[in-house]
Amino acid sequence: MMKTCETGKSFAPDYHFFKMFWVFLASSVAGCLIETGYAYLRHGDFESRVGLIYGPFSQIYGFAAVIMILILHRIGVKSWLCLFFSSALIGASFEFLSSLIQEHVFGSVSWDYSNHPLNIFGRTSLEYAVFWGLLGAFLIRVFYPLLSGAIEKLPCRFGLVITWLLIVFMAADMLLSSAAVMREHERHHNIAATNSIQRILDHYYPDSFIKAKYPNMLHV
Repeated sequence: MMKTCETGKSFAPDYHFFKMFWVFLASSVAGCLIETGYAYLRHGDFESRVGLIYGPFSQIYGFAAVIMILILHRIGVKSWLCLFFSSALIGASFEFLSSLIQEHVFGSVSWDYSNHPLNIFGRTSLEYAVFWGLLGAFLIRVFYPLLSGAIEKLPCRFGLVITWLLIVFMAADMLLSSAAVMREHERHHNIAATNSIQRILDHYYPDSFIKAKYPNMLHV
């Protein structure tokens, strides 16, 4: 799974871990741009829709894209209709699970569809299932084939170096973002800092910073 750049072979062929990482990265950026554009069309202003503190990433789209590719593309689903309904089911289920995990781990939610028709406990809804279906079908039939070809053409040495650098960056970004959000939740409950890490988080990532990054995040 982790072998790459063998003689005569392309960089990250088939469903190699490196290729799935690039899919995650590209889909996270694309998802953030889609969310930002949708928010602008709906509300008339630009609102932060990032999922991580640093960079234009919305990781829920990245993880969902990898799951869809490993399930739908790998087993060879071809029909647009099957892709749409399968993607809608996978996307809505993953959105529901992500909301549930965020609530139980961080004590907050970033979206609430309770006022949407045919919603499931406010965590997902028919409207967003349709969006997931459309995005998933486009991902499998258009976006992934183009992206996959570009990834496989990366020069071996450059591909290895830049991929590992980005893996380290994304891991650090996700760890830091999680710690900052968790610390914000503690401050919300008046839990004072008791160690140097908490004090650093309080200094560099205060409530105002977190609110600007995640304006839709609500404590539950």
